[in-house]
Amino acid sequence: MNGTAYTVPDWTGFGGIVAGVTATLAGLLFVAISINIRPILDSPNLPNRAAQTLTVFGMPLVTGILLIVPGQSRAVLGTEFLVIGATVGAHLFLTDRRTERYEHQTLLILLTGRILPGVMSCGSLVACGASLLADGGGGMYWDVVSVLGAVVFGLINAWVLMVEILR
Repeated sequence: MNGTAYTVPDWTGFGGIVAGVTATLAGLLFVAISINIRPILDSPNLPNRAAQTLTVFGMPLVTGILLIVPGQSRAVLGTEFLVIGATVGAHLFLTDRRTERYEHQTLLILLTGRILPGVMSCGSLVACGASLLADGGGGMYWDVVSVLGAVVFGLINAWVLMVEILR
């Protein structure tokens, strides 16, 4: 199957924009963490949340850079995306396992705040890699889902680290 979804050079502009945006967001996250470092470190859960947020912003940064590497084949990019998605997903899962559960934490909060971000962003990246390797199933459009998930959930966590901890 051919088409834009499987033609890596068609996505280099997207990769460059993603890398620039997520690098900026990661930098802003560092500012938020440095401003509120004491309340973050005093919490049993917020250091892990900060690490997860940085990882969530770092994943599309790295994949965006890989996407703009000249001459990279679809198979190589697919393999890289598979490995990165699985590795980052495992890291998010393990970091979450070290984080305490709140007594008042509902299933909805657990799903939307702690499970869904990794599943959506990392799972979509794994699907993207597998789809590129299979030359079918959505191709690079899965990366759009991965990036959107990472940015949305990263921004929500950055808001918590910047504003909500001071309430």
